[in-house]
Amino acid sequence: QVQLVESGGDLVQPGGSLRLSCAASGIIFSGYPMGWYRQAPGKQRALVASITAGGGTNYIESVKGRFTISRDNAKNTVYLQMNSLKPDDTAVYYCNRYPSQSPWGQGTQVTVSS
Repeated sequence: QVQLVESGGDLVQPGGSLRLSCAASGIIFSGYPMGWYRQAPGKQRALVASITAGGGTNYIESVKGRFTISRDNAKNTVYLQMNSLKPDDTAVYYCNRYPSQSPWGQGTQVTVSS
């Protein structure tokens, strides 16, 4: 059974940094592209960044140069390093396979506010 557990969210001031982690189980993690998604209040969940099985990365325009997605296949974990955070980054962040598949994890809340 697939399980995704996100962690690392917090309240942070604008300009601050956070590192999100997502531990996956129940899948052959190393074989899947993975993604970080976010859902802001009143908006649909959307992809933020993705990483291929081989480590190639892609980002949405608004986070390029600020966010870095990475993976550790030995730990079945995908990370999202977020720097220079802005209030618009406030959302619940989720990881999933890319393209996404059910189930989703519980997500981790990131709030950027002074």
